[in-house]
Amino acid sequence: MPDNVKTILFRSLHRPGAPLILFNAWDAGSAQAVIKAGAPAVATGSWSIAAADGFVDGEKVTRDTHLHAIRSIARATDLPVTADLESGFGADAAAVAETIALAIEAGAIGCNLEDSYPDNGSLRSIEEAAERYRAARRAADALCPGFFINARTDVFFQKPEAEHDATMAEEALRRAEAYAQAGADGLFVPGVVDVELIRSIVAASPLPVNVMRLSATPSIADLTEAGVARISHGPFPYLLAMEALETAAREIR
Repeated sequence: MPDNVKTILFRSLHRPGAPLILFNAWDAGSAQAVIKAGAPAVATGSWSIAAADGFVDGEKVTRDTHLHAIRSIARATDLPVTADLESGFGADAAAVAETIALAIEAGAIGCNLEDSYPDNGSLRSIEEAAERYRAARRAADALCPGFFINARTDVFFQKPEAEHDATMAEEALRRAEAYAQAGADGLFVPGVVDVELIRSIVAASPLPVNVMRLSATPSIADLTEAGVARISHGPFPYLLAMEALETAAREIR
């Protein structure tokens, strides 16, 4: 499938109230399993790619290692592949642009990009993050028009769930406005679990909203009713697979 067809297809799958559901893969084998289950697209998970290579998340694996996983997944399918690129594997916007170009070369037609620092998870300023999204947009447009940039804001990872409130939703929306102007195509808000906060973000966001399912996250039915356009599962598929593997190994022993 040509990249322009993949980008058009992938964009069309983001429908508020009829969300794209992604079960994140980390290598060609896990991608094939997800595809056999009927997935319309494949999403990678940075946490899982790192764990499969013996590292923790947070750009602890090299960019080359991360891109190798994306390339192997893209070679294994003709479906659209969106790559979790963490914070862009670079200290400045130019490095982010280079990472986008390399991800496109590896076969990705979309990505996630975080607005936090990989070393400690604290938020970048809106201005700094927006410049990184602008650089990503320019690089993507030059090589893969229609490339889907999912701007991930880590606002809700800054406090425990019990302290999440409307002020945090307002901050996420301020960032959504800036990131949309910088060329982002989607807003990824991991960590938010309160359905009313999710609903308020969806209602005011200039971009289609992506939520990551966690143990406390509302059901897919509730997220659908709230108008979410994309639901992803982060490290959960990897953890599920490793739990099954450990259980089988224990039973054999």
